[in-house]
Amino acid sequence: QMQLVESGGGLVQAGGSMRLSCAASGRAFSSYTMGWFRQAPGKERECVATIHWSGTRTYYADSVKGRFRISRDNAKSTVYLQMNSVKPEETAVYYCAARFGGLSYSQDDYEYWGQGTQVTVSS
Repeated sequence: QMQLVESGGGLVQAGGSMRLSCAASGRAFSSYTMGWFRQAPGKERECVATIHWSGTRTYYADSVKGRFRISRDNAKSTVYLQMNSVKPEETAVYYCAARFGGLSYSQDDYEYWGQGTQVTVSS
C-alpha cells in the first residue's frame, strides 16, 4: 500500500504561481506513474497532469498546457506540480494519485490517492 501526502496548497492571487508537492511512502515509487487531479465544488474530478514512471513522458489537460508543469524526484519519492499564471476558475482541491502502469489521464486507472490540498485562487 502506498501513502500519498500533498502539500503546498493555499491562497494565491490570479496570475501568481504555486508549487504543489506529493510525498509518497511506497517502496517502488520509481515504478509508478503519477498524476495530479483536481475537483472544484459541484464539478467532477478531472485530470490536470500525469507523468510516466520513466519520467520521460507527460500528459497535460488542454486548459493548463503551457502554464503547469509536472515533475518527479525519485530520490525524494516526490512528484510536483508547478502552477504558473493561475486562474480563479482553477480553485479546487488538488489530489495526487499513483498507478502501477503506463501513462493515463483516467482517474479509474489510479490505485492510490492522497487526501488532497486546497488551492484557492483569488481574483
